[in-house]
Amino acid sequence: MLQCNSITKRFGDFAALDDVSIEVPKGKIFGLLGPNGAGKTTLIRIINRITIPSSGQVLLGGERMTDEMVRSIGYLPEERGLYKKMKVGDQAVYFARLRGMSTSEAISELKKWFIKFGIQSWWDKKVEELSKGMAQKVQFIITVLHKPQLLILDEPFSGFDPVNAQLIRNEILRLRDEGTTVILSTHNMESVEELCDNIALINKSKLVVAGATDEIRRRYGDNKVELVYTDEEGRHTETVDGDNGDNSVLRNLIDRGVTVNSYRELIPRMNDIFIKLVS
Repeated sequence: MLQCNSITKRFGDFAALDDVSIEVPKGKIFGLLGPNGAGKTTLIRIINRITIPSSGQVLLGGERMTDEMVRSIGYLPEERGLYKKMKVGDQAVYFARLRGMSTSEAISELKKWFIKFGIQSWWDKKVEELSKGMAQKVQFIITVLHKPQLLILDEPFSGFDPVNAQLIRNEILRLRDEGTTVILSTHNMESVEELCDNIALINKSKLVVAGATDEIRRRYGDNKVELVYTDEEGRHTETVDGDNGDNSVLRNLIDRGVTVNSYRELIPRMNDIFIKLVS
């Protein structure tokens, strides 16, 4: 779906991105990770042609990105951008028109989304009357309304309570299942594990690691398994090496007639991998 080839972006002597290449598979959720100041937002702005790279190129569907292609992208920036004095409905229609939708088409689709999110009564409210989370709901709807083939979400769960955060997660998964490609930039590692099929981690302007989420989690594991068993003295939990040679521990327990309750691979959390790679 999306390729960023050898992207470098310099501001004077400072390199915000240094030879970064990523490939975002079609119909997947791709996590773009990194600490503050790593270069993630710069890369997102380059993909959206808000800024131009110093070198390298962006391909969408195998073709070099153009201004016209940006219409097929839905972008929810971390810095929210609603006009506070405008009414919610008028503003949503305005943004839909910018994405090429007609007024009647926009109103029809917006009404479906407003009903789904239970916000029909917000249509004539001014944005300044909404809480941060309420405004965030509106901006999410505006971002996905034109059914983009590529959806870029920068910290989409910021400002949401757990119930509404789960609502947005479910919508992201539904969109993915319907064929939308999603780039998710977030510091919430639980969301990465729950949602992301693939990830790329950028640190200090450089690409550190990229690949399938499950494969990366296993790659940075230490080959340990958790063994839980019950004998005449009670229930026990041990951590042992997962190499074949150490499976003798499991075989010995079975030979002794001990009840083995569970034997599972210990895979590191994305949060632990993130800290390890950026520290």
